[in-house]
Amino acid sequence: MSDRPLKSQIRLTIALIIASSLLATAATYAAGILLFDYLLNRKINPANYYETRIPVIEAYIREQGAALLDPDARERLERIVPTEGMDYQVYNAGGDRLYGSTDAAYLDAPEELIRRLNTTFAAKGRFVRVVPVPDGEAGLAGAVLLAYDLKVSPASSDGRYWIAALAAGMVAAPFVWFLLALLFFTRRFAARVNRPLAMLMEAANRIRERDLNFELDYRADNELGRLVAAFNEMKDELKRSLSAQWRMEEERRTMTEALAHDLKTPLSLILGYAEALLDDPGTERSPKQARYLSIIRENAEKSASLVRHMLYVSELESPAFHPRPVEVRMGPFLERKLSHYELEAERRGVRIEAEIRGDAGSPLRFDAEMAERMLDNVITNSLEHTPPGGRIRIAVDLLPGRVAYEICNTGPPFGKRDLERMFDKFYRGGEGRSGKGGHAGLGLYIVRRLALKMGGDVRAYNAASGEACVAFHHAVGPPEGIDAD
Repeated sequence: MSDRPLKSQIRLTIALIIASSLLATAATYAAGILLFDYLLNRKINPANYYETRIPVIEAYIREQGAALLDPDARERLERIVPTEGMDYQVYNAGGDRLYGSTDAAYLDAPEELIRRLNTTFAAKGRFVRVVPVPDGEAGLAGAVLLAYDLKVSPASSDGRYWIAALAAGMVAAPFVWFLLALLFFTRRFAARVNRPLAMLMEAANRIRERDLNFELDYRADNELGRLVAAFNEMKDELKRSLSAQWRMEEERRTMTEALAHDLKTPLSLILGYAEALLDDPGTERSPKQARYLSIIRENAEKSASLVRHMLYVSELESPAFHPRPVEVRMGPFLERKLSHYELEAERRGVRIEAEIRGDAGSPLRFDAEMAERMLDNVITNSLEHTPPGGRIRIAVDLLPGRVAYEICNTGPPFGKRDLERMFDKFYRGGEGRSGKGGHAGLGLYIVRRLALKMGGDVRAYNAASGEACVAFHHAVGPPEGIDAD
């Protein structure tokens, strides 16, 4: 069946649901009829049970005659009349009711009694039999009305429960069997359809993880089979095209890492010798030489910083790079970081304002080194673009399951191109914010990669107040030994 087209499978499933529910309902009805036949006259009276009792009652009435008109005969009469399902009324010849088991008016007028003698008629939803009471001299002393129903009735105290159960079973059987058939056959159909769909979902996840070394093992001559085959072909073509691209990216990353490693040592030597020459009091140098040495040291420091960034990016892009959570209290953590930033801010004439919203003393678990680097990169970028007399505002929100940071400065606002590309690798800014500080365009790229690694994200925007803002967040966990729930 799995090789049939989906349209045929749906039609066949519907047909099986209807056919199986009809067969099961028919079997239930047959079983109900057999059970009813078994219970008949044991627990259940047939519909004409009370009608069959009338000849016995009539014989008793003829035997007793006018004596039945005496109310004292009531107890004896009720031994013959099955009052659990039949009512009776005793009248005299003038049409006056003397006694009975009900007050219902089955006759419209007293004179109707004579006209209804020895007849059966319908009144008030029941069948009524009028039996004459002889007076012993071939005359009429009165009459007895017997009112009954033609329907199944209980024959014992638990008979009504059997009737209710049979009726409920007969009514509910079609719906119950239809629902059971619907659940059974739709689950079978869903299982056949879900298998290839689950394979496709797993394959899509593996492709997202850059794993193309797999084959979808599903063969069927229908739409799903053709879809899986097309997916296999697409995967193979994608593998051929992306393998070359991934190989080039890996080679470029390896080359960048090797180049950074090779540059690290000579840059360290240049920086060390420049600092030694500048700091040596015994060395005589002209102002021009001192200025040249300062320029050499400054640019060696920038180059060394670039090399460190390149090495860190290479490590960050490795699949083996993962956060290492430690227990952190946000209050002391941020106080320590702010003390570092305030020295540079004071040198530049920039004011820093910080605010923590939440319980800063509660311990949290996250990678403190990653969080420090994100703060360092964003705040360093803000310091570079905030003019003297300006302000940098840092707001930290401690939220359930995450920490959110917002760093805004009064420097030039972000341009449209900045907002689109500022987190791209090697983007150095534009429209009034480019090239400042001699950076290589890796700082904010590192922030984005770290935020994603830590289960968060980053965005940039211009606030209504005119400030340029960068906001990012990362996930946090509870301290060790405390359930996250």
